[in-house]
Amino acid sequence: MRTARLVLTRLAGIVFAILVIAVINFCLVRAAPGDPAMVIAGQSGSTDEKFLAQVRADYGLDQPYAVQLGTYLKKIVTLDLGYSFRQGRPVSDLILERLGPTLLLTLSAFFISLIGGVVFGALAGLRHGKITDLGISLAALVLYATPVFWLGLMLVLLFSIKLEWLPAFGYADMRAKTFGTVGYALDVLKHLILPALTLAAIYMAAYTRLMRAALIEVAAEDHVKTARAKGLSESAILRGHMLRNASLPVITFAGLQIGALVGGAVVVETVFSWPGLGRLTFDAVTARDYPVLLGLFLVMSILVIAVNLLTDLIHRLVDPRLAVR
Repeated sequence: MRTARLVLTRLAGIVFAILVIAVINFCLVRAAPGDPAMVIAGQSGSTDEKFLAQVRADYGLDQPYAVQLGTYLKKIVTLDLGYSFRQGRPVSDLILERLGPTLLLTLSAFFISLIGGVVFGALAGLRHGKITDLGISLAALVLYATPVFWLGLMLVLLFSIKLEWLPAFGYADMRAKTFGTVGYALDVLKHLILPALTLAAIYMAAYTRLMRAALIEVAAEDHVKTARAKGLSESAILRGHMLRNASLPVITFAGLQIGALVGGAVVVETVFSWPGLGRLTFDAVTARDYPVLLGLFLVMSILVIAVNLLTDLIHRLVDPRLAVR
């Protein structure tokens, strides 16, 4: 019942948060420099004032901001994200086409970074003060300080150009669908490795440092010392008393970093020509395609909110003490 009440309360808060986010996104996008009518007119080969006025009237850009905002909010309530200025297609169709590749990339990067960070952080924490701890901490610091785009380019130079092990760009080979279901999945996996590792690297470094610090702190607590005094094995102490408590700040931090992970996908998808929401966002910004930008920001915000709700529930499962609050 407590969990159900938590979910219902959060869902009500999510609806309110989505409306607030929609208003903020609308104001920020419309405050950005650039005129989409000029972009559309330029693509048509005409910048005549009469033609510009017609374009603004066709897309509702000649209406006051308050009227445009009201129209936008009404469309959101009916799940209508509008039409793309540039492509003339429903925004929902464009987003659904790109959502799958982005979820594949971000979820892969998330699990790689989280699992890798917990493993390496635990190893560094258990070997605190030794050469293993020093090496892992130094590597994590270097990864954390490395720009994402530079790391991606270096991985391409090494694994694609020099070693020729992995493809450098794209989602799949043009002939991949002729390989069969298994062959197509393996080809997508090969294309996924470099962008997923690039996106995961910085977050893995952060989780590693956080897990190391948390494990060192937990190791000094009284309940761990009591468990050792009772004669429990180190593996039992690690599983039952240390890892569970040390993982709580990592889980919390991981939930907060989901938004940054989605934002980082914009750079990674651009570097690797990955056909996801990040690449669509980049194209929409350059084209001043307001409906696409607003739709993308709204969908990304909903994804981040949903993941944070899921993180909260997982947190309560890992730490039963939270379930009674």
